Amino acid sequence: MASAATVDHRALDGTAYRLASALDLELPFTSVAEVTVDGRLVELTAGPAGLGENIAASLGITEFDSELSFQGGTLRTAVKSEYDAQSKTVEKPMLVVWQGKRFCLVTRLYRLTVRDVLGMLRTLHIAEHDEGITLTPEPAAGSRFAGPASIIKEVPGLGLVEMSRVTAEHTAQLPPWKGVTVGDGELYRDTLSDGKPFFVLAAPEVWATVVPLAHTDVERVPDRVGQLTLRIAD
Repeated sequence: MASAATVDHRALDGTAYRLASALDLELPFTSVAEVTVDGRLVELTAGPAGLGENIAASLGITEFDSELSFQGGTLRTAVKSEYDAQSKTVEKPMLVVWQGKRFCLVTRLYRLTVRDVLGMLRTLHIAEHDEGITLTPEPAAGSRFAGPASIIKEVPGLGLVEMSRVTAEHTAQLPPWKGVTVGDGELYRDTLSDGKPFFVLAAPEVWATVVPLAHTDVERVPDRVGQLTLRIAD
């Protein structure tokens, strides 16, 4: 049996998650958070250093329009026109990438100038740590988290794992029956709208969903979840 490995991943809201398992934990992670800035809801994604370039390539962006030093990293922006067939309009979303040494932060914004983006990001206070990127929204400037940030990570043999701090909204979603007891809590099985199975792990501090991928043996997921320890690290 492989020896257990331990990794720490820090979410955008500063929460550090410690994962321990004999399963393969080497794949990178992303963190997603929604923040409101002066009444505007913005979704941001942090991930490995190459995430911004990969997203730019997927959008057909070959070069950035602007690049400047910002809050300890490099801020790049690019605008590319897109046709919305439903509304029959042309939009010009701006791809915004903050590049650190090991991680990057990505968002897409509509109907904003570079000056607007700089003003918005200044209220979020971006910082890079060994375990990931964090944001510290400034309430006095009208910035705050809309909810807990999440960590998303693929674990081979298990599937796509998404975790966040437990909230009252989470526990209200639990079914009335008792789940299967595993090492860190109770595991529930349910189905997505397309009929595919997924699992929910309700632990004292962490709420996690597990979506098996195409190559995952679904029947072995409960046993493998029992081999995974999830904790709040600090």
